[in-house]
Amino acid sequence: PSNTNPNDVMAEHFAQRASGGLLITDATAISEAGSGWLNAPHIRTKENVAGWKNVVDKVHEKDGLIYLQLWHMGRQSHTSFHPSTNDILSASAIPIKNATAKTIKGENVPYETPREMTKEDIKQTVRDYVKATRLAKDAGFDGVEIHSANGYLLDQFLQSSTNERSDEYGGSMENRIRFLREVVEALIADGAYPSNRIGFRLSPNGAFGDMGSEDNYEMFPYVAKEMDAYGLAYLHLMDGLGFGFHNKGKVVTPYDIRKNFSGPIIANVGLTKDIAEGLVRSGTVDLVAFGRLYISNPDLAERFENDWPLADSPPYETWWSPMGAKGYT
Repeated sequence: PSNTNPNDVMAEHFAQRASGGLLITDATAISEAGSGWLNAPHIRTKENVAGWKNVVDKVHEKDGLIYLQLWHMGRQSHTSFHPSTNDILSASAIPIKNATAKTIKGENVPYETPREMTKEDIKQTVRDYVKATRLAKDAGFDGVEIHSANGYLLDQFLQSSTNERSDEYGGSMENRIRFLREVVEALIADGAYPSNRIGFRLSPNGAFGDMGSEDNYEMFPYVAKEMDAYGLAYLHLMDGLGFGFHNKGKVVTPYDIRKNFSGPIIANVGLTKDIAEGLVRSGTVDLVAFGRLYISNPDLAERFENDWPLADSPPYETWWSPMGAKGYT
């Protein structure tokens, strides 16, 4: 079985990086239906909460801030992770092409065709986001980030290449944003966190997960504009092309988003110190995020501040593979 509880190695990892300002956790499954990555953490049970509380406490002891990233994989999952239903969900019954999924046993297999979500599935998933956010509060997190990027479930609804629905959740931009809007409004209404402690993540340029749509240049500034009304903590923009560009339209830049979103914007993917500082100085973004460099440089903030040399980006297998503490702490 997959181990879904955060452990002491994770607590050490995040505590080592507490000087980074705001930490955003690993993507964390909100439900069985949303899970699908071997040994990735969940936020569903008392045991999950206890594991995460240990992480949060260690970060807070070093005066850090930490948000939990709320995750539903949608069609990127595999049915072996879902014994209760034996299916996977998405906006439409469109599988990922020319790639392989991993089963709960770690086997590489072709991606399965997801089941198009019913309206009741969508309502239940909104409830799952609310429950997970309450549990995040119980664990002591400073806030939450809705992962609506990288080809996961909410992104599958936003993008026209994966959403061919004919109901009120498909077709127009207004309809395709509806699911994300309902999640955001439900979290605000529930009140575990105020709106300014709820962030969200978008990836208009990425090809990861067989994503990319011809109308992304129109869709994602629209999403930013609509979300601006809620007074959210931030918009986390995966604007960089270092994870692969879909080549189906114009690149959406932080400036395109800034014209439509007045709240804090975080830029991400493949940044260097100089590019990051330029983005912040220009006012195009308010914060910058680093992932890969932070794995190999736990004191990245201090290295930037003092112009110390950086350790090389870590090898790919240390990003997600179960290698224990080596390369992670």
